[in-house]
Formats: sequence, C-alpha cells, structure tokens
Amino acid sequence: MDLHVTLTGRGDLGGQIYRQIKAAVLDGRLRPGQPLPPSRELARRLAVSRNTVTGGYDRLVAEGLAESRVGAGIFVRAATPHPPGRAPATTQVTAVRPSPVWANITVPDANFFSYAPTYDLRPGIPDVRLFPYEAWRRLTAQAYRASSIGSGMPIDPAGLPELRVAIARHIGVSRAVHVTAENIIVTQGIQQALDMVGRVLLRPGDRVAIENPCYPLVRELFRSLGAEVVGVDVDSEGMRIDLLPDRTRIVYVSPSHQFPLGMPMSLERRRALLDWARDRDVVVIEDDYDTEFRYGGRPLQPLHSLDTAGRVIYVGTFSKVMLPVLRVGFVAAPGPLWTALRAAKYVTDWHSPQPVQVALLGFIEEGLLAKHIRRMRREYQTRHDRIVELLTTHFTETLTVISSAVGLHVSAWADPEVDAAAVAARARAAGVGILPISRFRMTDGPDGLVLGYGAIATADVDHALAVLHTAIQEEIRTAHREIHA
Repeated sequence: MDLHVTLTGRGDLGGQIYRQIKAAVLDGRLRPGQPLPPSRELARRLAVSRNTVTGGYDRLVAEGLAESRVGAGIFVRAATPHPPGRAPATTQVTAVRPSPVWANITVPDANFFSYAPTYDLRPGIPDVRLFPYEAWRRLTAQAYRASSIGSGMPIDPAGLPELRVAIARHIGVSRAVHVTAENIIVTQGIQQALDMVGRVLLRPGDRVAIENPCYPLVRELFRSLGAEVVGVDVDSEGMRIDLLPDRTRIVYVSPSHQFPLGMPMSLERRRALLDWARDRDVVVIEDDYDTEFRYGGRPLQPLHSLDTAGRVIYVGTFSKVMLPVLRVGFVAAPGPLWTALRAAKYVTDWHSPQPVQVALLGFIEEGLLAKHIRRMRREYQTRHDRIVELLTTHFTETLTVISSAVGLHVSAWADPEVDAAAVAARARAAGVGILPISRFRMTDGPDGLVLGYGAIATADVDHALAVLHTAIQEEIRTAHREIHA
C-alpha cells in the first residue's frame, strides 16, 4: 500500500507517523484487514530510521488499532466508527461558495439511482436484456487491440472520421436527415450535445424556450449556463408557436415524439416554427431521441430537412436503441457552427472514448445496429399495442390515451378526479415504477401518467397495468372518503 505520511521538523517523528495512521484508521480511509507498509519500506520512503517507524506501529498495536501477524506484517484492526455507507465528517470550507445559479439545481438522491421496481414503466429506458452482448463484446475486444487504438494519442474531438461517416449515413437513411461527416460531432449522449450548443451560443441572461412539459435535465442544463428558461405550452400539434417569447436565442423541441406527451409536431407547426426562427434570428435544437421505433402512421419530415436557412441543430443518441450506459450521442450542426462546437467538445472532455467509438463503428458497419433496431421495433410494438389496448378498455373512466405511434412510451391524461402524482406513488409502493406528467411540467396544468414500455417484459405488461388500475381505484376511494369526512 502506498500510504501517504507527511513529516515536519525533526521532533517526534514516530508520533507523527502514529497520529496520521491513526486518523486514517478512524476516518475509514484505512479499513480493517488492510496491511500497513513494511517498516523497512516506509522508513526508506520517509528517510527515517526503521526504529522510528516501528515505534509508531507499536503504539497502534498497543491501542488495538493494528495487529502484528508473525511472518506477514502489520494489519489494520479497528473497524470504522462511522455508520455503513456514510462518509466520515470532513472540515467544512466556509469561504468558498458555488455560483448562485446552482442554488436551485439539485441532483436526485441515491435512492433515485438505485430504485429498481418489480415492473418498470418509467419512460426512456430500453430493454437491455435483449441487447446482443456477444456481438458487442467481440467488437469491444477488437477495439481494445493495439492495432485499433493506434498510437494511443488522443483522437479528433469531433470523433473518429469513419464513425462520423457511418452516423451521417445512418440518420440519412433512417431519419431522412441529410448531412455529411463534416456536420457530425460525437458526444457523450444528448445531454453533452446540448451543453456544447449552449456554451457556443448562449450568454448569461439569454432566453431559451423549451416545451412545457419537457425533460427536466434540459431545463436545468440551460439554467446552469445562466440562461433564462421559458416553458412554452404544447397542444395536440406540438409547441404553441404563438406563445414563443420575444428575445429568444434558442428554441428546444422534440418534434417527432414530444417528451413526455408523445404527440408529433404537425407539418404546419413545423413550418411555422422555422419561419418564426428565421425572422427573429433564432436557433432551433431538434431532439430526435427515439424515432427509430415507429409503429404506424406516416413519418413527418424532420425540422432539419425542412430548414432552408441553416438554423436547425439536430441532436440524437444511441442510448435508446442500444445501451444507456454507453452514453454515445451526436450533434449535426450547420457548417458555421461546427468549428465552435468541435472546440467546445475539445475543452469539455477532449474526445469521447475511442474504444466505444471503434466498437460502435463495427456495430453499424456490420449491420448489427439495423438488425437490433428491427428486432426491438417488433418487440416494443407488441408492448405499445397491448398497453394502449388495456388503457382504452379498462381505464376509460380514468385515463385518456394521447395518440402516439413512436418511441418507448405512451402517455395518458388523467380524469380531473384522479390525482396522478398520488397514483404514481401508490403504484411505486406496489412495485410498479411510473411517473406522472406533472413531474415534467414547469407550470401547473393537466396531469396524467407516462407509461414506458422499454424496460418491462412483454409478459409482465398485463399484471403491471392491473396493479396500476388498483392504485387508481384506491386513490379515488381515498379522495372520496376525505371529501365526505
């Protein structure tokens, strides 16, 4: 073990060694059973006599903080006095404070990230159980070979040139987005793509208009960059263009599958947004996060394809079609912005991990991505259709389905007498993970439920919705009792 000990002056050197190791034991930095460095080795590193070190060790042994094992050495003995899972107290630095913008931006607690419901109806989570791991392991192993990694030098911040070509070809075929590799930058998911765009375009106080409701991390990200974030209501045709505020710098939309409501933005509304942005010198970010999974209806042209003024920045991700933990996304930007966005990527994290890029390139080029998408589209459509069927037959008095034929979730408005947030809490307690629409709102408005079907097994859909139905009925009865009490 490379134990750090600092000695000052010439006096009580053994005592200094003893006190620093004791503090490390009591703080939990040194755990029971860990060996201490051999006295001869530590003495050499500290430039002191061996007797000085053994004197410090003897005091630790005498206090029961360490034990000597014949022929093996000195080992930590005492257990950490702090409760399991809790870090030891540290000295608070009172003179340093974060920027005021962070006062209202919080990260969920550990329970949020560790929560694993029996039946998962949370949106945006693909079925990782059906991912072709054997093929991915083979590609990853190949990517880590020296011949693939090359000289070990950092790669272009924009990403591997071959991967950018493959991404441009993929979205050109699957989404009708006509770009070249010179427009693509590989990112760590959509979130980093948005962060890069904000860094390049925004100044403190600039206004960003986003859909309301919307993915909360989008709102918090732009706020963290010092922007004024304004929520713009949506209706059955998508974002209300007539409600867009003046002096807006960026408009963020998910026109192919509005998150979380699910409806697509109509063609007329898309054209109106582009005209509005052109007339006011506004940039539009088009988030196309899961439209590989389409189950019916005619797809509408992406904003990017309709844009004739070069105002649309298109962002996408492979997290929904592959594995969320890969954190691979991309941004397709107009030429004048590409250089600045590449620089933003460079100063943020230099480049995305090369082995993942190499493996993803192979996954695309071998046709494995297209094959996996086709397989998952069939699987997800079965779940989507079954959920919609159950909602329209057994929940007619409490929920109204919002028409959607794309993606990994479907949403439903709740009857006014149904407290959707309370229902979601009841369902969670019964083992069903589900979120209310209100979780994604910036302002008060109609509520309902968002039902994801990516992470739930097809065979479990009926039981999960039966639990949800029970939660709704129990919540209605509880509300009635409180009214009449």
